[in-house]
Amino acid sequence: MTQPKNLINRRACLSSLGCSGIGVFAAAGSVLSIGRAMGQDGVSEEQPGAVSQASVAAAPIDLTKPQTTRWRLGVNIDTPVTITSGLATFPVFMDWPEQTVSIVSRTVEGRVGNVAVRELDGARQVVVAIPRLTSSGSIQVELEMEVVRQPIVAPTETDDLVVPLRMPRELRAFMGNSPMIDAGHPAIRALSRELSADAPESSWEQVRQIYDVVRDKVRYEEGPIREASDALKTGVGDCEDMTSLFVALCRNAGIPARMVWIPGHCYPEFYLEPKDVKAERGELAGTWYPCQAAGTEQFGGMLESRPVLQKGDRFRVPEQRTPVRYVAEFFRCDRQGSKAPRVEFVRKPV
Repeated sequence: MTQPKNLINRRACLSSLGCSGIGVFAAAGSVLSIGRAMGQDGVSEEQPGAVSQASVAAAPIDLTKPQTTRWRLGVNIDTPVTITSGLATFPVFMDWPEQTVSIVSRTVEGRVGNVAVRELDGARQVVVAIPRLTSSGSIQVELEMEVVRQPIVAPTETDDLVVPLRMPRELRAFMGNSPMIDAGHPAIRALSRELSADAPESSWEQVRQIYDVVRDKVRYEEGPIREASDALKTGVGDCEDMTSLFVALCRNAGIPARMVWIPGHCYPEFYLEPKDVKAERGELAGTWYPCQAAGTEQFGGMLESRPVLQKGDRFRVPEQRTPVRYVAEFFRCDRQGSKAPRVEFVRKPV
């Protein structure tokens, strides 16, 4: 199957907006505004209660060299009524082997109680506490961040790369089921058994077989979020659904795999390690290798300018009762009156 180039997921990730004790409210249009693919014009829609987000590249760029971009991330709140016990969180970029992040500037305006950074396993949040904000009050918390992202080149020698014989604790989180990744579904297990019966000897080629099967069996189509098994059964899905299916099949084969989230898109990574190489205590001996489940074919390497926002698909966030596949923007408060505050999350290139 021939895939269109540079597809991105345009499905919006809803922000969680609510006021305890008053009932849940969601500002109209409270969604992520997703930019277009690389090489096309970016889209940046400013909507009340929305995350503003656009593609990094507005023109073709040289992705064989490190790419430096600057982003503005934060939250702006103004309220027609007094609010108390307010809490806003938003994810920010963090260092990964392929990227480094630095803070260029900070803006904190209004009656903000505290601004802190929360580290999750695979993600980082800014947490804004708002003890009390009177009617007609406003706050602004924004960071300008510079991100330098390196291209990842696929290895040329892969025969000695193998699936870990012993699964260290750091990798167990990337096995089994995750939200929308139903690796234990009978249809996925059946396909996994079919693939294992005809699997190549090389672990690298085994993952490549899974990659090709996902791209052959699922046609790119935007729509509501689907579980991995639904993408397999219907034969359609976008980058999230195709990535979920790839991750589910890898995990069924005993190969650690996870989702990588960047602005407007996601793709998977899989983990292999050199044969007969032992890691130091507390470290991993192997490497996470990326691939594009949807869009231009890339396997084992990644030429991508958009920065990594988070890696993983089973995050435990204190404000959520159950694990989430993506750490989204969040706001809650108590309010005195029927009107709701206007909440705008910002994530866009400078």
